[in-house]
Amino acid sequence: MRFLCLAAAAAMTIPTAPLAAQSVKAGIDAWQKADYAAAVDIWRPLAEKGDLDAAFNLGQAYRLGRGVTINLAAAQTWLERAARKGHLDAQTTLGLMLFQNGNQVSGLRWLGQAAERGDARAMLIYGTALFNGDSLPRDPVLGYAYVSRAAAQGLPPAKATLAELDQILPLDQRKKAVTLAIAKAKAAPPPSTAVKAKSAAKPPTQAAAPAAPSPTPTAGGAWRIQLGAFSQRGAAEALYRKVAGALPGRAPFYVAAGPVTRLQVGPYPSRAAAQAACNSLKDQACFPVTAK
Repeated sequence: MRFLCLAAAAAMTIPTAPLAAQSVKAGIDAWQKADYAAAVDIWRPLAEKGDLDAAFNLGQAYRLGRGVTINLAAAQTWLERAARKGHLDAQTTLGLMLFQNGNQVSGLRWLGQAAERGDARAMLIYGTALFNGDSLPRDPVLGYAYVSRAAAQGLPPAKATLAELDQILPLDQRKKAVTLAIAKAKAAPPPSTAVKAKSAAKPPTQAAAPAAPSPTPTAGGAWRIQLGAFSQRGAAEALYRKVAGALPGRAPFYVAAGPVTRLQVGPYPSRAAAQAACNSLKDQACFPVTAK
């Protein structure tokens, strides 16, 4: 984004930005001064005329309740306008909003588009869903490829998730995934230069549902087994119900790790005991971890 310069010489040597972009920037200036209502007033007419950055920013305002009352339906409308025309940040934000509010199928559809274009957050969520077969057909190799690309961009939760996937996916499949990740990275378009509003405050979060009481373990120890990482806690709980009968005297632990929930079961007195428990579970990804 280029800025207007008052000096005549600079004005002659630096091209000015289009009027619409300058106006979007004016809205961002107001937003950063916490004058959210003014920012919304600037963006709305631009968004109505089809400016994608303005539509994205207006959707963010409705999502965060800044300058307007929180209205997720309105947020979805404006984000979708921009997302449908290829606005990468709108695709990611819309996908995350839908996904986090229970519409996993639609959310993953948008996240898949953003992941294909290289957005780190989208690649982590979409890749994890692919790896686990969570609301998508299971494809561990492609899922690993997306997560590895997100980790390569420096996203901390992606790095942690990738370290776990390294313990689950066989080496030959990891090599295939890395080759696929490199090919996809080369084919991805350059990063977006969209003008977007920055908010110092975190977006509102929904209160977490109270967790169901876990059975009290009858054994002690510093080891657990990990059975997967899921984008929805409900999927982790469902898997535990499926395997609980094969793990008597142990309790589930639902460990939040960024956007995913890790299912761990234990405790076990030693790594060997944890590995033996994994070996007893047929056709189930499983590996020992230390209890933290």
